[in-house]
This record gives sequence, structure tokens and C-alpha cells, in this order.
Amino acid sequence: MLSPTQSPKTPKRKASTRRTRAGSYLPPVQTQEFHDVALHAIRNVLKGRTCYDAFPVSYRLIVLDTKLNVKKALQCVVSAPLWNSEKSKFAGMLTVLDIIHLIQYYYDNASYDTAAADVETFRLESLRDIEKSLGVATPPMFGEHPSSTLYDAAKLLIQTHARRLPLLDYDTETGHEVMVSVLTQYRLLKFIAINCTREIQQLHLSLRKLKIGTYVSQSPPADNTNPYWPIATATLNTPVFDVVHMFSERSISAVPIIDQDGVVVNLYETVDVITLVRLGAYQALDLTISEALNQRSPDFPGVVICTAGDSLGTLLQLIKKRRVHRLVVVEGEKGRLFGIITLSDVLRYLIGNVAIGEGVESEEIAATSTDKVQCAESPSS
Repeated sequence: MLSPTQSPKTPKRKASTRRTRAGSYLPPVQTQEFHDVALHAIRNVLKGRTCYDAFPVSYRLIVLDTKLNVKKALQCVVSAPLWNSEKSKFAGMLTVLDIIHLIQYYYDNASYDTAAADVETFRLESLRDIEKSLGVATPPMFGEHPSSTLYDAAKLLIQTHARRLPLLDYDTETGHEVMVSVLTQYRLLKFIAINCTREIQQLHLSLRKLKIGTYVSQSPPADNTNPYWPIATATLNTPVFDVVHMFSERSISAVPIIDQDGVVVNLYETVDVITLVRLGAYQALDLTISEALNQRSPDFPGVVICTAGDSLGTLLQLIKKRRVHRLVVVEGEKGRLFGIITLSDVLRYLIGNVAIGEGVESEEIAATSTDKVQCAESPSS
């Protein structure tokens, strides 16, 4: 306790030591030049790495014999390499689109009972006959050696419009082909996202400015009745088979489901049709999309959306974190359909024939950038 005659001792202040003030942080200038340098660096990385480098640490490879019937094959996978055991030779790829063609063929040419009975014995080797009957293009036979560069593999994916690239080697003793693995677009883009972290941070220009994706046209053809041309769309009341026909005719794997105002409410994919086939519900093709979605697997990850103002770098960061096959581009607070971006679109820009610095619009789009790619869970229908 202090007495009235005493005053408290004031501690001496330490001498001031003035330190140099740190300069304020300024983000890197977002210019076309920085973007082009990063794009060039990514391509150089892929030219110096092989397909082996993109292999996961552990993986399994399912190869289907062409003598196997379709129904049994679909219980295992929806896409896999085909193998001709009689010739010990690679025989192409089974894809979801092959099954879509088969469904359309039976729906157009046979009764339900006939289709249900025939599919029990229909073999994978006969799928190419179905394509000829429908008049659709037969997928090309192609493959790549796993020691090829990732850049060459990517170019082949782009040139063939394929989503998967078979990687083949040869047995030195027998001379027969050997299936090693399958390189997918997603695996390739994820490799870029993981191994080119610094570069993708410089890919700051917007998706629309880079012309990545397909967008609703402002000047559709005069005879067009689709207000969202050239994007195929459907509503919850559209019959499933109408969407199956879109899949087959356009060689696409998903169709945005919109309401009367063009707001995206869901996405119907080719894998949803495969689910119906697995369940043996061939007659379900007459159901509406709304009814069919009730049979969708509960682990459906939801519709991934973005805006046209989001950057390419942000998209690649998303691919690094989760499995993404496509993004629906929306505009406005309600999420009106504006475009769609596939992995093919992204890969074509990163690796494709467009030279660095080309294919960039001079004007910015009139859309608000959220600077974040959003993931919206699909609403229950």
C-alpha cells in the first residue's frame, strides 16, 4: 500500500528501436502474359513425364472378354478394356455410350419382353453391329505405350475425342499385347493439379474469356426452338428415353435438368440409365426424369456448378480435391443455365491445338465472378 507522501516509482522506458516497416503485400498482376507463361510451363512438365508417372500407387485393372454377355459385364463396371481371348489381342473399350446405343436399339426395334430376354445372352463382341444398325460412328481402335509422354497421350485423347486411353505394352517372349492400365482425362488433369501447383495459381483468367466450355448462344439458328441452344436440356417431366436419344445422337454423357425459368435443378447422366439397366428396369425408359431420379443411388455427389467468371486455376484446384467430370455454368442468384464445361473442354485448352495466347476474347462477359467454384447438392425431386 502506498503512503500519501510517497509516489510510485515509474519504470524507465526502454530506448526505442525503430524497425524498418515491411512493405505492403500486393497480389501478382493478373495479365495474359503470366497466364501464358504458366500454360507453357504445364505443357513442358507433361512433355517431360510419362504415363507411368500418372499411375496411382495402387490400382486394379478390370479387363472384359468379348465373349462375356453385356448384363454380366455391367454388374462389374460401366467402362473397361475389351480383350479378344482367341487372338490374345486388345479389342477396344467398353464405354457407357455403347450401352446407351444398345438401349436405343432395343427400344426402337424390339418389345420389352424380347429386349429383356435378348440382353441376357447379348455378347460384348456384338456391340459394333448395333452401332452400324443405328448409323453411329464406330469408335476408333487406338492405344498408347505407357512410356509415352503425358503430353502425347493427352494429344491422342483430344484427337480421338475419347475420355479414356488404353495403355498397351508387348510381352517380349510371346509378342502378344499386354494391357497395362487406362489413362483417363480426370487422372491426367488431377496429375496437373497436383504437380503444377505454382503454375495453376497463375491461371487466373476466366473460363468464358478463355472460351472453355459450351455456352448458350446469343444468336441461335433461325429454325431453332431450343432457347438454350446448342446445349441439350430436359425438364423433370421429360421422358427418360428422350434423354437417352440425346445421349446417343449427340455423344454426350449428361443433360442439365431445368425448370420453366431455366434454373438448373438437377443433372441426368448416362450412368443413371446404366443403373436402370442393372436393376432390369428396361420399361423405366418410359418414366419421367423426376420418377427416374427417385431410383438414383443415394451416393450421387451432386451437381457441381460454377460461374463463367471463375478462373481455370480455381477449376483445377477443385479437380485436385474431388472427382469432377463436368461443371454446369450458371448465372444470376437463382442459378439460370448459362453453359456447361466438360473435362474434354479443359484438356483441349491446356493441351490442344490452340496456340498459347490465342482463343481469348477481347471483351469481358457481363457476369459476376464468385471467384470460387461452388458445389451444390442436387435437390430432391
